[in-house]
Amino acid sequence: MADTDDFHLRVISDLASIEAATWDACANPPELPANPFLKHAFLKALEDSGSATAETGWLGQHLILENSQDEVLGVMPLYLKNHSQGEYIFDYGWADAFHRAGGQYYPKLLSAVPFTPASGRRLLIPPGPHQQEHETALLAGALTLMEKLGSSSLHMNFLPEAQWEMLGDKGFLQRTDQQFHWLNDDYASFQQFLDALSSRKRKNLKKERARALENGITIDWLTGDDLKDEHWDDFFHFYLDTGQRKWGTPYLTRDFFAHIQETMRDETLLVMARRDGRYIAGALNFIGGDTLYGRNWGCIEDHPFLHFEVCYYQAIDFAIDRKLARVEAGAQGVHKLARGYAPHRTYSAHYIAHEGLRDAVANYLESERQYVDNDIEQLSQHTPFKKPNGDAPSSETE
Repeated sequence: MADTDDFHLRVISDLASIEAATWDACANPPELPANPFLKHAFLKALEDSGSATAETGWLGQHLILENSQDEVLGVMPLYLKNHSQGEYIFDYGWADAFHRAGGQYYPKLLSAVPFTPASGRRLLIPPGPHQQEHETALLAGALTLMEKLGSSSLHMNFLPEAQWEMLGDKGFLQRTDQQFHWLNDDYASFQQFLDALSSRKRKNLKKERARALENGITIDWLTGDDLKDEHWDDFFHFYLDTGQRKWGTPYLTRDFFAHIQETMRDETLLVMARRDGRYIAGALNFIGGDTLYGRNWGCIEDHPFLHFEVCYYQAIDFAIDRKLARVEAGAQGVHKLARGYAPHRTYSAHYIAHEGLRDAVANYLESERQYVDNDIEQLSQHTPFKKPNGDAPSSETE
């Protein structure tokens, strides 16, 4: 699929078809903070474990941009999908409306990380003088592939704002949503973070942490060589139990976690809660260059506030300890607001081939963006942080 005399594009159906170092040089160049979800090892684990494959509705159509010497200039994670599950950007209504009008919404093309609502670049070009030119070539290749496959649309989810703006300029429909992120204001300790909160919220958080660890519960951080197969066995049990109660069939297989243990344990953090000599709950996190990403939670015992402790407060503790700039705690959850996580926009872009459907979606998205803006503005007024000239910092013994 040639675009110019200077470079060309090819499609690969699986990550095994490209060297990890070659992919990672584009996905995580040293000039940018590392994103664990863009790594060859993470995406390949999803494929090799049977979690994201053609059989589960995620057919790899990854794009590789090469020059005339067959040197790789950029890559793009891309999937042909026959459903909209595991995306966290919901377009079921669009599909239903198109079907009722006699159209065929699936298959569609999606550039995203399967089952992972974390923002990151999708046009993976290293910074440099030709970055914009190469991004344009990748994008043109994706649109050409969309037409060749007879796909209704091309979607790019959880984009950085700069790529979102660029895609808007190129005719993509722009969508926003929100997540709750914790920002590290150079805190030296969790107590220093508490001191930034209003007195009432500070006391509530301290009470929640104390209640969570009642009944003899202790917390372990497991990362790197401390992670063992038995920890993944326990966590997978938690993941299955919670996933089956929430959405039926969990997306990730046990083999996925085995691959992560083998290839990414230094970038993985399991926060595990123990009681009476056994683990009863846990949260899976991934460690990026400047961000801790919360991913999955599960438990086999219910204890007050344990979810908040394991998923949110321990993540803050870890980020402060590792001097990470932020914690992204996953999708949804206005309850995170009271725990120090503030609302932040997320961005996606959508190219829809059918003119009538495109116009209808464009009108919907205009209203939706305004709703998101208003919601973020309102929520931002209710963070737990002290207002200017607020109450004095607490003492350690408060």
